[in-house]
Amino acid sequence: MNPSYPSNLTLEQWEILSGLIPQPKSGGRKRSVDMQAIVNAILYILCAGCAWRMLPNDFPKWKTVYHYFRQWRQNGTWQQIHERLRLWVRVSQNREPSPSEAIMDSQSVETATMVSKEVGYDSGKKIKGRKRHILIDTLGLLIVVVITAANVSEQAGAKKVLSKLHQVRSRMGRLIRIWVDGGYRGQDFTHWVMDVYRWLWSVVTRSEEQKGFVVLPKRWLVERTFGWFNWCRRLSKDYEILPETTEAFIYVAMIRLMLKQLA
Repeated sequence: MNPSYPSNLTLEQWEILSGLIPQPKSGGRKRSVDMQAIVNAILYILCAGCAWRMLPNDFPKWKTVYHYFRQWRQNGTWQQIHERLRLWVRVSQNREPSPSEAIMDSQSVETATMVSKEVGYDSGKKIKGRKRHILIDTLGLLIVVVITAANVSEQAGAKKVLSKLHQVRSRMGRLIRIWVDGGYRGQDFTHWVMDVYRWLWSVVTRSEEQKGFVVLPKRWLVERTFGWFNWCRRLSKDYEILPETTEAFIYVAMIRLMLKQLA
């Protein structure tokens, strides 16, 4: 395989990742495809933003590559790999495996012409498309992502994120406080979060005296994470028919980022 693609993993990065790749099922046909080539092909799609059928010929057949991407999306492999790497990155930076604070925000993204499922109009941002609701730790690493139509409110999206976060609460034993911006404010909603989930809901807003661009405490971290997504052309717009596919590509983007941090 051509080693010159910038999206390819280095040998050190593949050494870290290879142990997390699912083994073939016992009793089945022996796996003949090169798994490093499969992962590199998926990263090429992510970074180049091209269609699956336009995958260069020096990668495995696009149907084979898509089969693994789809299978790992459906069985939760991408999330499992992502979670393991997130823990390793935190420990490598002398942090506890579980964060004590997290930051939540949303980003409205235009959808491609052929996308029709879970699409709405964000009247505030004037964007027809989908909304990415994410929760990150203070290193900017992803904890939870939820994709909805762009017309879903911040609070409605937050409920979906918190519900998903609650499912992995056993891994978030130190989490105490969640920072959000003014779009999530509201005394009733704050009390609801604290009553249902027992997390502190802290709204960070800009004071009326501040003019122009202001870097707000904690808030810039989540904006940086959204900026990381833009390094991948596949995420510059939402091209995916299914919202679940967008979520999977976001996990893949963060996996690539964390592998760079580790090696």
